[in-house]
Amino acid sequence: MAHTFFTDVASLAKLVLGRSKIFDIRTLDVGQEADSVVLRGDVGSFYHKQLAQEMIKTSLEGVEVINEIRVAYSPDRADSDWSS
Repeated sequence: MAHTFFTDVASLAKLVLGRSKIFDIRTLDVGQEADSVVLRGDVGSFYHKQLAQEMIKTSLEGVEVINEIRVAYSPDRADSDWSS
């Protein structure tokens, strides 16, 4: 029974992230380990890493979030953001 509950929580977490306007956050993988939601994938900044985690924590109260997101910072990408 608990396995079904947490599978549904992982699905809900994926829906929450899917509503983000930030592409990197929408493409993260959401899984489950024991009673926790696990976030995996790559984002372009530490801000996006933290934002994804907090989106889940505030939307699904009481669920532990394991944040395994990697920050794939690219100086070229950051420079192009300022040139527009």
